[in-house]
Amino acid sequence: MELFSLLFTTAGLVLFPLLGFSIFVIASAIERGRFWLKISQRQPKFAKELIALYQQQPELAVEKAQRNLDLPLARIMLAALQLKNPSMDTFRLAIETELRSEIPGLKRFMNWYEMIVGLAPLLGLLGTVTGLIQAFSGLNIGDVGGTKSAVVSAGIAEALVTTAAGIVVATIALVVITIFRSAYQRQMTLLEECAGQMELVQRCRLETIIEMVEAV
Repeated sequence: MELFSLLFTTAGLVLFPLLGFSIFVIASAIERGRFWLKISQRQPKFAKELIALYQQQPELAVEKAQRNLDLPLARIMLAALQLKNPSMDTFRLAIETELRSEIPGLKRFMNWYEMIVGLAPLLGLLGTVTGLIQAFSGLNIGDVGGTKSAVVSAGIAEALVTTAAGIVVATIALVVITIFRSAYQRQMTLLEECAGQMELVQRCRLETIIEMVEAV
Protein backbone atom coordinates (compact mmCIF):
# COMPACT_ATOMS: atom_id res chain seq x y z
CA MET A 1 0.00 0.00 0.00
CA GLU A 2 2.86 2.37 0.79
CA LEU A 3 4.33 1.69 -2.66
CA PHE A 4 1.06 2.56 -4.41
CA SER A 5 0.66 5.66 -2.26
CA LEU A 6 4.18 6.73 -3.15
CA LEU A 7 3.58 6.14 -6.85
CA PHE A 8 0.39 8.18 -6.95
CA THR A 9 1.99 10.94 -4.88
CA THR A 10 4.94 10.99 -7.24
CA ALA A 11 3.20 10.57 -10.59
CA GLY A 12 0.19 12.79 -10.11
CA LEU A 13 -3.27 12.62 -11.65
CA VAL A 14 -2.14 11.09 -14.96
CA LEU A 15 -1.56 7.77 -13.21
CA PHE A 16 -5.26 7.37 -12.34
CA PRO A 17 -6.53 6.79 -15.91
CA LEU A 18 -3.54 4.55 -16.58
CA LEU A 19 -4.46 2.50 -13.52
CA GLY A 20 -8.05 2.28 -14.79
CA PHE A 21 -6.82 1.11 -18.19
CA SER A 22 -4.61 -1.54 -16.62
CA ILE A 23 -7.46 -2.89 -14.46
CA PHE A 24 -9.77 -3.00 -17.48
CA VAL A 25 -7.20 -4.78 -19.66
CA ILE A 26 -6.41 -7.41 -17.03
CA ALA A 27 -10.05 -8.07 -16.06
CA SER A 28 -11.30 -8.23 -19.65
CA ALA A 29 -8.31 -10.37 -20.69
CA ILE A 30 -9.24 -12.95 -18.04
CA GLU A 31 -12.84 -13.05 -19.30
CA ARG A 32 -11.81 -13.22 -22.97
CA GLY A 33 -9.12 -15.77 -22.20
CA ARG A 34 -11.67 -18.14 -20.69
CA PHE A 35 -13.98 -17.54 -23.65
CA TRP A 36 -11.37 -18.27 -26.30
CA LEU A 37 -10.01 -21.26 -24.38
CA LYS A 38 -13.48 -22.84 -24.36
CA ILE A 39 -14.01 -22.04 -28.04
CA SER A 40 -10.63 -23.35 -29.16
CA GLN A 41 -11.05 -26.59 -27.19
CA ARG A 42 -14.63 -27.46 -28.18
CA GLN A 43 -15.47 -25.84 -31.48
CA PRO A 44 -13.14 -27.74 -33.89
CA LYS A 45 -14.40 -31.10 -32.61
CA PHE A 46 -17.99 -29.87 -32.70
CA ALA A 47 -17.60 -28.76 -36.32
CA LYS A 48 -16.42 -32.20 -37.47
CA GLU A 49 -19.17 -34.00 -35.60
CA LEU A 50 -21.87 -31.63 -36.88
CA ILE A 51 -20.85 -32.06 -40.52
CA ALA A 52 -20.74 -35.85 -40.17
CA LEU A 53 -24.19 -35.90 -38.55
CA TYR A 54 -25.68 -33.59 -41.17
CA GLN A 55 -24.50 -35.92 -43.91
CA GLN A 56 -26.14 -38.97 -42.35
CA GLN A 57 -28.92 -37.80 -40.00
CA PRO A 58 -29.91 -34.12 -40.35
CA GLU A 59 -32.36 -34.35 -37.44
CA LEU A 60 -29.58 -35.34 -35.05
CA ALA A 61 -27.45 -32.47 -36.35
CA VAL A 62 -30.18 -30.03 -35.33
CA GLU A 63 -30.39 -31.58 -31.86
CA LYS A 64 -26.62 -31.45 -31.44
CA ALA A 65 -26.55 -27.77 -32.38
CA GLN A 66 -29.34 -27.05 -29.89
CA ARG A 67 -27.36 -28.76 -27.12
CA ASN A 68 -24.31 -26.58 -27.79
CA LEU A 69 -25.80 -23.12 -28.10
CA ASP A 70 -22.98 -21.66 -26.01
CA LEU A 71 -20.76 -22.09 -29.09
CA PRO A 72 -20.95 -19.46 -31.86
CA LEU A 73 -20.71 -22.16 -34.54
CA ALA A 74 -23.77 -23.96 -33.14
CA ARG A 75 -25.84 -20.78 -33.24
CA ILE A 76 -24.71 -19.98 -36.76
CA MET A 77 -25.44 -23.44 -38.15
CA LEU A 78 -28.73 -23.78 -36.29
CA ALA A 79 -30.08 -20.72 -38.09
CA ALA A 80 -29.80 -22.66 -41.36
CA LEU A 81 -30.53 -26.16 -40.06
CA GLN A 82 -33.92 -25.14 -38.68
CA LEU A 83 -35.17 -24.06 -42.10
CA LYS A 84 -37.54 -26.49 -43.81
CA ASN A 85 -36.36 -27.51 -47.28
CA PRO A 86 -34.37 -24.33 -47.94
CA SER A 87 -32.89 -23.46 -51.31
CA MET A 88 -29.12 -23.01 -51.54
CA ASP A 89 -29.46 -19.23 -51.57
CA THR A 90 -31.70 -19.28 -48.48
CA PHE A 91 -29.40 -21.72 -46.70
CA ARG A 92 -26.34 -19.58 -47.41
CA LEU A 93 -28.12 -16.36 -46.49
CA ALA A 94 -29.18 -17.77 -43.11
CA ILE A 95 -25.58 -18.74 -42.32
CA GLU A 96 -24.12 -15.42 -43.46
CA THR A 97 -26.70 -13.38 -41.55
CA GLU A 98 -26.12 -15.24 -38.30
CA LEU A 99 -22.35 -15.11 -38.82
CA ARG A 100 -22.45 -11.32 -39.09
CA SER A 101 -24.47 -11.13 -35.89
CA GLU A 102 -21.84 -13.21 -34.05
CA ILE A 103 -18.85 -11.11 -35.12
CA PRO A 104 -19.36 -8.29 -32.55
CA GLY A 105 -19.32 -10.85 -29.73
CA LEU A 106 -16.17 -12.47 -31.08
CA LYS A 107 -14.45 -9.08 -31.41
CA ARG A 108 -15.55 -7.89 -27.99
CA PHE A 109 -13.16 -5.37 -26.38
CA MET A 110 -10.94 -5.29 -29.49
CA ASN A 111 -11.66 -1.62 -30.18
CA TRP A 112 -11.03 -0.76 -26.53
CA TYR A 113 -7.65 -2.51 -26.60
CA GLU A 114 -6.69 -0.62 -29.74
CA MET A 115 -7.67 2.66 -28.11
CA ILE A 116 -5.63 1.87 -24.99
CA VAL A 117 -2.59 0.90 -27.07
CA GLY A 118 -2.67 4.34 -28.67
CA LEU A 119 -3.85 6.41 -25.69
CA ALA A 120 -1.72 5.02 -22.85
CA PRO A 121 1.63 6.23 -24.29
CA LEU A 122 0.06 9.65 -24.94
CA LEU A 123 -1.05 9.87 -21.31
CA GLY A 124 2.46 8.85 -20.28
CA LEU A 125 3.83 11.59 -22.51
CA LEU A 126 1.41 14.07 -20.95
CA GLY A 127 2.71 13.10 -17.52
CA THR A 128 6.25 13.56 -18.83
CA VAL A 129 5.46 17.07 -20.03
CA THR A 130 3.72 18.11 -16.81
CA GLY A 131 6.54 16.63 -14.76
CA LEU A 132 9.18 18.50 -16.73
CA ILE A 133 7.17 21.71 -16.45
CA GLN A 134 7.09 21.22 -12.70
CA ALA A 135 10.82 20.50 -12.64
CA PHE A 136 11.78 23.55 -14.67
CA SER A 137 9.38 25.80 -12.75
CA GLY A 138 11.28 24.95 -9.58
CA LEU A 139 14.68 25.45 -11.19
CA ASN A 140 16.38 28.79 -10.67
CA ILE A 141 19.59 29.37 -12.57
CA GLY A 142 20.97 31.61 -9.85
CA ASP A 143 20.10 29.17 -7.07
CA VAL A 144 23.54 27.67 -6.67
CA GLY A 145 22.74 26.02 -3.37
CA GLY A 146 19.82 24.06 -4.84
CA THR A 147 17.27 25.04 -2.24
CA LYS A 148 14.47 23.96 -4.62
CA SER A 149 16.02 20.63 -5.50
CA ALA A 150 13.04 18.78 -3.99
CA VAL A 151 10.66 20.42 -6.46
CA VAL A 152 12.95 19.57 -9.36
CA SER A 153 13.30 15.96 -8.19
CA ALA A 154 9.52 15.59 -7.84
CA GLY A 155 8.97 16.89 -11.35
CA ILE A 156 11.54 14.54 -12.85
CA ALA A 157 10.10 11.61 -10.87
CA GLU A 158 6.60 12.38 -12.20
CA ALA A 159 7.94 12.48 -15.75
CA LEU A 160 9.71 9.14 -15.43
CA VAL A 161 6.94 7.26 -13.58
CA THR A 162 4.14 8.32 -15.93
CA THR A 163 6.22 7.53 -19.01
CA ALA A 164 7.01 4.06 -17.70
CA ALA A 165 3.40 3.44 -16.68
CA GLY A 166 2.08 4.46 -20.10
CA ILE A 167 4.52 2.17 -21.88
CA VAL A 168 3.75 -0.77 -19.58
CA VAL A 169 -0.04 -0.43 -19.98
CA ALA A 170 0.25 -0.06 -23.76
CA THR A 171 2.54 -3.10 -23.97
CA ILE A 172 0.15 -5.28 -21.98
CA ALA A 173 -2.79 -4.17 -24.13
CA LEU A 174 -0.81 -4.83 -27.31
CA VAL A 175 0.10 -8.36 -26.20
CA VAL A 176 -3.52 -9.07 -25.25
CA ILE A 177 -5.00 -7.79 -28.51
CA THR A 178 -2.41 -9.70 -30.55
CA ILE A 179 -3.26 -12.99 -28.83
CA PHE A 180 -7.02 -12.50 -29.10
CA ARG A 181 -6.87 -11.28 -32.70
CA SER A 182 -4.97 -14.44 -33.61
CA ALA A 183 -7.63 -16.55 -31.86
CA TYR A 184 -10.37 -14.61 -33.66
CA GLN A 185 -8.79 -15.17 -37.07
CA ARG A 186 -8.38 -18.91 -36.43
CA GLN A 187 -12.00 -19.30 -35.39
CA MET A 188 -13.27 -17.21 -38.31
CA THR A 189 -11.37 -19.52 -40.65
CA LEU A 190 -12.96 -22.53 -38.94
CA LEU A 191 -16.44 -20.98 -39.18
CA GLU A 192 -16.04 -20.25 -42.88
CA GLU A 193 -14.70 -23.75 -43.59
CA CYS A 194 -17.56 -25.38 -41.69
CA ALA A 195 -20.12 -23.17 -43.42
CA GLY A 196 -18.68 -24.11 -46.81
CA GLN A 197 -18.79 -27.82 -46.04
CA MET A 198 -22.36 -27.58 -44.75
CA GLU A 199 -23.39 -25.77 -47.94
CA LEU A 200 -21.73 -28.52 -49.97
CA VAL A 201 -23.68 -31.20 -48.11
CA GLN A 202 -26.89 -29.24 -48.60
CA ARG A 203 -26.20 -28.86 -52.34
CA CYS A 204 -25.60 -32.60 -52.70
CA ARG A 205 -28.84 -33.32 -50.84
CA LEU A 206 -30.82 -30.98 -53.09
CA GLU A 207 -29.28 -32.47 -56.22
CA THR A 208 -30.19 -35.95 -55.01
CA ILE A 209 -33.79 -34.87 -54.42
CA ILE A 210 -33.99 -33.30 -57.88
CA GLU A 211 -32.63 -36.45 -59.52
CA MET A 212 -35.17 -38.60 -57.65
CA VAL A 213 -38.03 -36.31 -58.74
CA GLU A 214 -36.87 -36.35 -62.36
CA ALA A 215 -36.54 -40.13 -62.31
CA VAL A 216 -40.14 -40.45 -61.19
